[in-house]
Amino acid sequence: MTHKKTHVYLMPGMAANPSIFKNIKLPTETFEQHLLEWFVPDKNMSLAEYASVMNKNIKHENPVLLGVSFGGMLVQEMAKLRPVKKIIVVSSVKKTAELPKKMQFAKYTKAHKLLPTGLVNNVELLAKYAFGETVTKRLELYEEYLSIRDKYYIDWSIDQIVNWNQSECQDCLVHIHGDKDAVFPISYIEDCIKVKNGTHTMIIHRSKWFNEHLPTIILE
Repeated sequence: MTHKKTHVYLMPGMAANPSIFKNIKLPTETFEQHLLEWFVPDKNMSLAEYASVMNKNIKHENPVLLGVSFGGMLVQEMAKLRPVKKIIVVSSVKKTAELPKKMQFAKYTKAHKLLPTGLVNNVELLAKYAFGETVTKRLELYEEYLSIRDKYYIDWSIDQIVNWNQSECQDCLVHIHGDKDAVFPISYIEDCIKVKNGTHTMIIHRSKWFNEHLPTIILE
């Protein structure tokens, strides 16, 4: 009898490409990994509409959707439109109430629209938006990970994050969060698997933890 594999689709965070998952290696006899990539949205596209288009890349029934940061919000929207086995969000939020106060404040003040997103080709600035980190070392690394430099995409992404509206999350959702996350501080997060000393970029820097724990998290 052939063992049926679990298909795991991986969605990176804002402005990042799938190379952030290059060290995530799930046992190939049980799992098959598939990488998803951002595209530049059409003008005035909603996050739900974006999720509907992204779902066309899902080729298997009842997949596991894993999303990092803004990608975590996106996979939750995708799961509202199709049956999934499990949703795993990493360094993300699962309800509007988990957004930090400054982001909730931006929703009403529109302060996020004043961000100098025209400078997206400045990798240090892009890393500040996408990762919440001031990058002084390893710039080449961030050049590799942060390849989506389209101003409209960045503006759209920030606007979707700030205006995301969700009060309840799906039952099949598992939230993994670092206790040193600078973008979405752990103090706002409820019901999650805490990763000690995990930062917003732990999917890159703590791949060993994920490789050890993800198989059990997915299957349990």
